[in-house]
Amino acid sequence: MEHVGRIAAAVRAREVSAVEVVSGALRRIERGDPALCAFAEVWDGDALGWAREVDARVAGGEALALAGVPIGVKGRYGLRAAEALVAAGCVPVGATAVPGSGTAWQTWGLGRHGRTVNPWRADRTPGGSSAGSAAAVAAGLVPLATGSDGAGSVRIPAAWCGVVGLKATNGRLPSRDRTGLAAGGVLVRSAVDAGAYWRVVAGETAAEAPAGGLAAVWSPDLGFADVDPEPLALAYGAARRLVAACGARLLRPYPLRLEDPAPAWLALRAAKAAPAERAAADRVRQANDRRLDELFQRADLLLTPTTPGPPHGHAGPGERYSTALTWAFNLSGHPAVSLPAGFGSDGCPLGLQVVARHGEEALLLAAALAFESAGA
Repeated sequence: MEHVGRIAAAVRAREVSAVEVVSGALRRIERGDPALCAFAEVWDGDALGWAREVDARVAGGEALALAGVPIGVKGRYGLRAAEALVAAGCVPVGATAVPGSGTAWQTWGLGRHGRTVNPWRADRTPGGSSAGSAAAVAAGLVPLATGSDGAGSVRIPAAWCGVVGLKATNGRLPSRDRTGLAAGGVLVRSAVDAGAYWRVVAGETAAEAPAGGLAAVWSPDLGFADVDPEPLALAYGAARRLVAACGARLLRPYPLRLEDPAPAWLALRAAKAAPAERAAADRVRQANDRRLDELFQRADLLLTPTTPGPPHGHAGPGERYSTALTWAFNLSGHPAVSLPAGFGSDGCPLGLQVVARHGEEALLLAAALAFESAGA
């Protein structure tokens, strides 16, 4: 599938119409979604009507940055989060699958045809909760899909489906979450496409490296997580390639030891947490914020595996949290991206997580683009 910028350029040049591009996406969904179950709803008629509007805007002389690009929007209520993309010419084709009522939040999405599956192995979950968005992008049904990330809900499915998943700084993009833990994000096939998304929603382009060069810290476990050997080895290899591609310095050893955020996250997310639980959660959050502030005074990037293990089966992860390496950055609010790190012995992808200072998504995307451009 072409990069979103190339699709938009072709529509702007009137080499192809938005209607033709969107019709192609709808055909792919019709063929592929009965097995993948990535969409909860498909808006065939509306999508074609919106595509005709894009063609009319282009004919009227509007230079739409993402003219005619078909997108999936996370969940049935995701159109509001996609307003900037639609204004730039994107055409929503449907609502992507999220966990259904009563579904364990770490497992799968529920599409109109049934349980959402991992495009690489149908007996494995794509990860949640942006399950349908990740699966649809990975399978080539759409080139871009929105997500939201409250504990790793963009980064985990990105890692397990082999795509790029960006979580923005908390509060920087619109979010329906009232806890302050969730952030907006996107799932795409490449860092180039993530950059195109970010230019539209934030008005920023990839940042130049600091004059003194980048400094990075590798953490295998954030000081507390139990990480399997395979995702650890693949992420470390990808981290070394990213550091080389960016011309960065790797600061090591760096003794990063965060407090396990699980009790704090669960208490802050709970509607009826006891005052003592909330006080304890605030102490964990403050301790981790201090340690991350110290790290980012010395380094520009923090590199970790995205997940502690490979995609699990549809029965769920058991007692293990797939979020072990991601939800610390929902508590702290830092932006993070998951990049493809390679394939495990089970044939499924795994990811490298890259974290930056608050508000430095442009630097994250520059690092991701260098990694991608180097064929890393």
